[in-house]
Amino acid sequence: MGRHSLPDVRPTGAGRARSPRRRHVSIAAALVLAVTAGTGVAARAGLLSFGTPCDKAPVRLDIAASPDIAPALREIAERARRDRVTSDGNCLDIRVSARENFKAAAALAGGTAPGYQVWVPDSDVWVDRAKGSGDGIALTPAGNVASSPVTLAAVPRSARTLGWPRETYTWAELAAAATGTGRPRLGSADPLRSATGLLALSSVAESAQQNGQNGQDGRNGKDGKGGQDGAGDTLAAATAQLLSGRVADSDPRLLDTLAQDDSAAEKGNPRRNEALLLSEQAAFAHNSEGSGADNLDLFYPTDGAPVLDYPYSLVNQTALSTDQSRAAMRFMALLGEDPSYRTLEKHGFRVANAPVHGEVLRTAGGRSPQPYDGADARPPSVETVQRTLGLWTVTVRSTRLTTVVDTSGSMAAPVPGRAGQSRMDVTKASLLRALNQFTSEDEIGLWEFATRLDGKKDYRELEKTARLGDPVKGGGTHRERLSDAFSALKPVPDADTGLYDTTLAAYRKARATYVDGKFNALIILTDGSNKDDDGISRGELIKRLKALADPERPVPLIAVAVGPDADRAEVDKVAKATGGAGYEVSDPADIQSVLLRAIMLSAGSTTP
Repeated sequence: MGRHSLPDVRPTGAGRARSPRRRHVSIAAALVLAVTAGTGVAARAGLLSFGTPCDKAPVRLDIAASPDIAPALREIAERARRDRVTSDGNCLDIRVSARENFKAAAALAGGTAPGYQVWVPDSDVWVDRAKGSGDGIALTPAGNVASSPVTLAAVPRSARTLGWPRETYTWAELAAAATGTGRPRLGSADPLRSATGLLALSSVAESAQQNGQNGQDGRNGKDGKGGQDGAGDTLAAATAQLLSGRVADSDPRLLDTLAQDDSAAEKGNPRRNEALLLSEQAAFAHNSEGSGADNLDLFYPTDGAPVLDYPYSLVNQTALSTDQSRAAMRFMALLGEDPSYRTLEKHGFRVANAPVHGEVLRTAGGRSPQPYDGADARPPSVETVQRTLGLWTVTVRSTRLTTVVDTSGSMAAPVPGRAGQSRMDVTKASLLRALNQFTSEDEIGLWEFATRLDGKKDYRELEKTARLGDPVKGGGTHRERLSDAFSALKPVPDADTGLYDTTLAAYRKARATYVDGKFNALIILTDGSNKDDDGISRGELIKRLKALADPERPVPLIAVAVGPDADRAEVDKVAKATGGAGYEVSDPADIQSVLLRAIMLSAGSTTP
């Protein structure tokens, strides 16, 4: 959709609201009807009945909704109760409660039985998080309720500094402008708890990659695996670093970081933000409640704004009664009617298949030529979301990693194309390069393993997991001691790969020494399959790892299969028992980039 002037009133015909996946409400209802109504006919089932007398007891349906949309849904539910809207002859008794999205997603992923039958978070990213490893509460998608684009909002003085409304920016340009010297103080809600913050940070990285902005390798560099390149990671990491000092726990609390009054002391307070990564609806709500003097102005990125898309999902549908399933779909159909659309728009939301409402945009702070009606950004992939979460985690939080290296005899094998270098030689060089990427606050330890390495044990701890900046006895730091230990690694002649016993012992130690506030993980590098016939089996290992794993204190296993003899499928099955994953490198020189990529993905997928 091209840019155009802000409409004075809601027109008919042309125009649309942002609807990221174009899920038409009535189509969604028809699709789910086959599930909820079996072979019955919709009209006969009463699914499509409107305002008929109740001839049965009301059917109770509990909906958990994102705090921003809960008031609008509650208003629609109360109107349905007053109007005696029915489903299959039952009046609807819809109860809507506000639930923080990240908490609801974590509970569902953990398999905690919820006290509600429908969940409406603000974004599909929470649905993906709730699915977790597939062991959580089942969710049945039924469409999208509303949408709201993610923008950069600024107080009037700062907006003028950035050239609002005439000046337009890509996401990368907005990030660079907002993080430059003398630019507005920029704040965000925590991407671990806010889809708005997460989608905005993902957009910054993707925009920088696509537009070649800031093309220097950053902390994570190019991963060589089809992920975001150094340009995207560098700018996103710089943005994350800046935001980490100005982050709020939630979107409502983020708005509290703005100046609280018009005084010079408040506006000049360096702890007060002047620009925010915010949804259009949140800006609408803020501006609706204010005096108008400090209303926020919105920048809409030219390369597409990601959207909060408010998915509507049935929770654990197989446990719902037929009446509850039909009532859930009846309410979903009700949300697609004009009175519900007007209610959603009154609360600042955009609705599917309807023109952009001029009053919503004006109140929120949208003005032409800002591309408020431009093309939506493509919804990020699960891997992109995980990568961004991981980047945020490793940028603003320190890590605690225990590294376990295979020193079996096969590590002495030569690496093709690297004259005179063994697998161990190249592995050590790659590990030393990776070590340079971590800060003094990061904690790293080192184990080695091979069959019967230490008596009957297949493993040995060489350096405890400690802060790289910590001083050590005899002088120097733990980083230097660890670097020496990496350099001293060498294959043990005639020893085989004691993988399973080592993995269990190292995981137990990592779990027992878990440190809150850090990203904890166990890294295992191996060039072969388990060859210890006296140890535990793979099935028993997986069983024990699942029993040890704790979603509230996650320690993912990152297992890297090195060389042609390693079995990625084997290590992947083992790693997945902890919420981690297995990776494969044919050349040990690639270990550094794969490790850093794996850390980011694991940090994103296991963040509590």
